[in-house]
Amino acid sequence: MKHTVAPRVTKLLAADAAGIAEAAHVLQAGGLVALPTETVYGLACDATDPHAVASLYAAKGRPSFNPLIAHVPDIDAARLVGRLTPAAETLARRFWPGPLTLVVPAIESATSELARAGLSSVAIRVPAHPVAQAVLRAAGRPIAAPSANRSGHVSPTSAEHVLADLDGRIDLILDAGASAVGVESTILDCTGEVPVMLRPGGLPREVIEEALGTPLASPAPRVIAEAEAGEAPLAPGMLASHYAPAIPVRLGAREVKPGEALLTFAHAQPPGAEAAVARLDLSPSGDLVEAAANLFAHLRALDASGARGIAVVPLPRHGLGEAIADRLRRAAAPR
Repeated sequence: MKHTVAPRVTKLLAADAAGIAEAAHVLQAGGLVALPTETVYGLACDATDPHAVASLYAAKGRPSFNPLIAHVPDIDAARLVGRLTPAAETLARRFWPGPLTLVVPAIESATSELARAGLSSVAIRVPAHPVAQAVLRAAGRPIAAPSANRSGHVSPTSAEHVLADLDGRIDLILDAGASAVGVESTILDCTGEVPVMLRPGGLPREVIEEALGTPLASPAPRVIAEAEAGEAPLAPGMLASHYAPAIPVRLGAREVKPGEALLTFAHAQPPGAEAAVARLDLSPSGDLVEAAANLFAHLRALDASGARGIAVVPLPRHGLGEAIADRLRRAAAPR
């Protein structure tokens, strides 16, 4: 049966105290909320909840599990999500809140692996919009918030734009009027000694370099080549490799070989399944949103099972199945 996004009743509320309180409650319950940021409306979900993140991907029709920016209200909250390097601390103190995203080593228990797309780093931003700030403080957790539009559509600058694109696919839209249209946030990789410009944006390079007292580095040619080839992104707007198990991954498996673990879907039991070293089902009910939410955790568990390899049954390719297949293909690639 073809998977579709579960229908929702989309509320349109004013961005007043009552609307902000309800938005925070919806986010805490795993729902999807569109809210204004400095530039465009963002589609928000709880970045700690893999099912909420998978629902966000499904609502957007996002083609792959790109890492999402974790939005927090201040630098203290950011320190609970990632390990700020000295350069990141300097930049955060100078430019947050504002259009600057910092990629830093993740505190991995603080956000879901699906929100980070399997990476050991996390992209963090402190938005300046007062409504976004109020929602973040009321929700009390890091919030993932890419643009509130169907993937490939024009970014929305009003609640009406969001409603036209996502009505029936999300729970709530906070209407704060038209947003100021600007470029996206600048993204810096601060995981190394010298920050690297991953994506130019609303904060100019020259201003950042003046604050640091040193030039920014540029991405390695390999990373640029991967970006142009459409490989897996290190952060929104940039590309690099994702988590892959240490043991071989065999896709489209129609039998389980001796010594293998089994990653299955919808109770599929290929020959040899009963002798698998370990077995995990991405979704016994055949729900691709649930499968996406479980993907990284299941791969890690099977990787640690003592098996000599992981057999993966054939999976659907529609909806989120395309993104799941993309991540599994990367996991199975020779290293």
